[in-house]
Amino acid sequence: MNDELSLLAIVIGVLHSGIRLATPYLYAALGETFSQRSGVLNLGVEGIMLVGAFTSFYTVLQTDSLLLGLLVAAVSGAIMGLIMAIVSVTLQAEQGISGIGLYLFGLGLSGLLFKQLLGTPTGLNGFSEWRVCVPGSESLCLGNIPILGEILFRHSPMVYGAFLLVPVSWWILMKTQWGLTIRAVGQNPTAADSLGINVAQVRYWCVIVGGILAGIAGASLSISLLNVFQEDMTNGLGFIAVALVYFGGWSPIGVMFGTLLFSTVNALQLWAQVLDLPIPSDVAVMLPYLLTVIALALPFNRGEKPASLTRPFERGK
Repeated sequence: MNDELSLLAIVIGVLHSGIRLATPYLYAALGETFSQRSGVLNLGVEGIMLVGAFTSFYTVLQTDSLLLGLLVAAVSGAIMGLIMAIVSVTLQAEQGISGIGLYLFGLGLSGLLFKQLLGTPTGLNGFSEWRVCVPGSESLCLGNIPILGEILFRHSPMVYGAFLLVPVSWWILMKTQWGLTIRAVGQNPTAADSLGINVAQVRYWCVIVGGILAGIAGASLSISLLNVFQEDMTNGLGFIAVALVYFGGWSPIGVMFGTLLFSTVNALQLWAQVLDLPIPSDVAVMLPYLLTVIALALPFNRGEKPASLTRPFERGK
């Protein structure tokens, strides 16, 4: 009986951690979905996340306002996205190279600001667990539901916001005129231009939206999940987010399932280390990334890739 309870507790812990760890991946990957749907590949997501993580953390540290920190992360992400849009859309630079350049810029900038303004890692009180309760009654909360409540309803607002963004993103891309315009620009920009659509403007907006969500993804790390900032704290997370867009078939729903798969395996390897299972720590850490490579290599239908992804557009050519 005790073994069964212990196993149940571990399963609940892994699933709860998987949902929690999915948050930054989900924000970043959904933002990248908008960018890629318009035809722009942004490999600078990781750099944007680092800048968003630092600016939000420093803002909260100075003002004690979590909402202001979140807003600053979104603004810094929008600025970084604007830089990417200028380089890739207006200057028509090779998107892969310019994205790597943006990543290195964000890595260097966040590291420089950290050294100049903070110097040493320090913690803060970030977004706390939020249980959905009946007004005026703390006992009637969804988080109190056995098993299901512990897995789904004991998270910070940043977690709920990430998953709420999935149906919103799907509705925008698949059910609105704006979404149709984005998909048309990513699929055939010449045809879209002939219909009077400003291709450059659409791509600018999508890359900036992607930057905003990447900045928020960074903030979800520094002021929600970890409540601390360290240099290069994303540790490849932004590049995994880009891969998850491919894995999810450029669909917000597919991206969500891919994110949950990756984050649950990530949570499993963390629990394996906590429980001191006879698995080499290096192998455990490698498992989520190995899963990503295998999943991307599997020959199943991932959805329709935007035909003009990474291809610059110039009117009349």
